[in-house]
Formats: sequence, structure tokens, C-alpha cells
Amino acid sequence: MGLRFDTRRSDSPWVDTVWTCTSGRTTAMTSVAGVRWGLVFWARDGRAYAAVTGPETSTGTAPVPEGAAFTGIEFALGTSLRAVPTPALVDGGVELPDTTRRMFRLDGTRWETPGPDDAEALVARLVRAGAVVRDPLVAGVLRGERPAVSDRTVERRFRAATGLTRGAVRQIERARTAAELLAAGERAADVVAKLGYFDEPHLARALRSYVGRTARQLREGSGGAIALDLDQRRTS
Repeated sequence: MGLRFDTRRSDSPWVDTVWTCTSGRTTAMTSVAGVRWGLVFWARDGRAYAAVTGPETSTGTAPVPEGAAFTGIEFALGTSLRAVPTPALVDGGVELPDTTRRMFRLDGTRWETPGPDDAEALVARLVRAGAVVRDPLVAGVLRGERPAVSDRTVERRFRAATGLTRGAVRQIERARTAAELLAAGERAADVVAKLGYFDEPHLARALRSYVGRTARQLREGSGGAIALDLDQRRTS
């Protein structure tokens, strides 16, 4: 057994998704580019761990502890931690200290370690305490609003909040959507037309850079463990 994911969308405006994962004998997985930061909690051999994860700008290979159970919270784009600027988390992360099965430390305070059903309650407490914040200008831009400031100001604020440019966000999100569509059985030519790629080689380059899989591998479900919950798209 490799990785078994279960992902759900959140109704919190501060949270994008909540996920759980269990690892079997897999010791490595293909990491996938992503635009959001998150919190992840895991337990293995009776010990508990917690970390802040950052946006990732490319695919790669990541180690996976064998026999571990994970709970993760992916925060909405444009939110950030008061204590750690999101640009400092890009292509990295921070393991949190003093973690037990019941508590973890973040922003100088101890918080109760959540399960997947408690994620939104934890985030609401973090927001009330000011540990998780959001730039209203960036939130407005993400809703499609046009703020009364220069494009340069918007780009600077967007990058400060997300760690990425708006162009990078669009490219990464499009590649992830393409991977999900291909895993659900769509043909590469249809994905090219639906998502606005120039041609199939253009799609192939994006998948290679951001997902680490070919279109054929995604359609066949081959290539080994990957940090995407693609089973939902195959069965939906």
C-alpha cells in the first residue's frame, strides 16, 4: 500500500481543504507544486509532529515516513501567518516545537491538536487570536475586484501575502486541474482545449514542471505515490 488520501472542501472562508492521509510501505512520493500554505499534523510510532508547510513552485521527490497518519489543513489563498511571512515558507516549511498528540505550539501559544473534524474550529481560534491574518486587498483581487491602486502595488501585496506572483498561481493551479482531469479519464486534447494550453506539448511541459507525471501516467494511475488526491476524480 502507498498513500491513501481523503480530501474535503471547507466551508470556512479561511480554509481551502482539509485532508487526511495514511502511509504504508511507501518511503518517498512525488511532491506537486501548490499555491497554498498549510498546517500538517502526523503521528508515527507513538510520537506526534506538526509543521507549517509552504507553497511549492515545482515538483520533486519527498520522503514519507512509513506507517504514519496525517491530518492537513490547506489555508485559503491570501491568508498568512502573523509569525511567519508566507514568502519565507515558499519551497520549505517549519517544524513546530513541543508537539504532543494533544497540543502543539504556534505563534507563542499552545493549541489543541485537531482531527479532521476539528480543523475549522482550530482555524477560527487562530483567526480570533490574530495568529492567522489576511490582506483585504488581496482577498478582493481573488474575488475579481479591481482595487483603486496601481498594478505594481497589487502585485507587491499579492506576493507578500502568497509568496508567489499572480502568474505563478495561475500556472500552478492550471496544471493541478489538468492532472485531476486526466486522472478522471479525460483525453489530453480535451484538457488542452478546456484549460487553454497552446497544444499538447505545452500541457506536457506544465505537467513535467508542476506535477511530475505525464498525461498517460495520470490517466493510467501509474508512476508511484503522489501528493494529490486523484482517486476522488476517478470515482466522482
